[in-house]
Amino acid sequence: MNDMTPTPIRKIVHVDMDAFYASVEQRDNPELRGKPLAVGGSAARGVVAAASYEARAFGVHSAMPSVTAKRKCPDLIFVPPRFDVYKAVSQQIREIFAEYTPLIEPLSLDEAYLDVTENLKGMEIATEIALEIRAKIKQVTGLNASAGISYNKFLAKMASDLNKPNGQAVITPKNGPGFVEALPVKKFHGVGPATAERMRKYGIETGLDLKSKSLAFLQEHFGKSGPYFYGIARGIDDRQVKPDRIRKSVGAEDTFSEDINDLDLATAELKPLAEKVWRYCEAQGISGKTVTVKFKYSDFTQATRSRTGVFPVANMAEVLDMASDLLATVYPFKRPVRLLGVTLSSLTNEEAGDPRPQSQLDLGI
Repeated sequence: MNDMTPTPIRKIVHVDMDAFYASVEQRDNPELRGKPLAVGGSAARGVVAAASYEARAFGVHSAMPSVTAKRKCPDLIFVPPRFDVYKAVSQQIREIFAEYTPLIEPLSLDEAYLDVTENLKGMEIATEIALEIRAKIKQVTGLNASAGISYNKFLAKMASDLNKPNGQAVITPKNGPGFVEALPVKKFHGVGPATAERMRKYGIETGLDLKSKSLAFLQEHFGKSGPYFYGIARGIDDRQVKPDRIRKSVGAEDTFSEDINDLDLATAELKPLAEKVWRYCEAQGISGKTVTVKFKYSDFTQATRSRTGVFPVANMAEVLDMASDLLATVYPFKRPVRLLGVTLSSLTNEEAGDPRPQSQLDLGI
């Protein structure tokens, strides 16, 4: 007698808030509603962090230099970001997710994967769960969310883009492989511009082209990503929704209003970056062993320098000291510096990962 029950088809929902930062600003200031809005700095070196749909109609998008955005949309309104507000709204949204499943994998403040195969409401149909969640987000926060529903993470993520804004879409097991075959690889989540360009050189421009390549070929040319690309080309993605997703690094960077060619001035610019990184680590109860400094020069070339200690850093001063030492190794600068970044990686839970006395951690708790 065979008592083996078949593995149920997974039900994954990807929820993605629509123009999140910009929508929060329009919600809180009625005068901004219906107008092209960018969250970010309007200064010469500013960058767009988020754009409203009214601004996107002009071709404005996140990560675009503010001067370019202003050129595309002369009436663009710039609003400084309020990350404390965005985090508070994100927490409200997270609490709604938790009413349906404990299997929540946040990707950022405004998007997350949910595994609702077995859910706390006992609901059978994932599309109904997504509808309920989106309605509740609207009720609680006044904001619109879009959703994608599928049998794996890759396709759920792709589906959430299909009916944006304020919509949802389903990609079924029957339709998944065909959907992937017709899609340009440059639209695949996980395939950035550089990878898409490399694929194009090998004649890979669609999912069908990708599917035609052997696993050996993909491993040879794309390394450890090869098996992932081989799977998604067939609509297969076995990655689990991981509620305990571990962050690999914490970083902060700043583009200066004027290029810097002086070591003391550049070193002074490291302090607010180190403080920002350490504040996050304190809040999360984590630290890290590796400090990396990123440099972007006036000609937009960039480089990094890293140093790894024996123990996780104990306080902000250690982050700053290591970063300052790394900065000194590239002075005199080969060109003026337009951007600096500080990143802490090799992250660990401090209590578990650091054998030094806890009094040295200076966490203020």
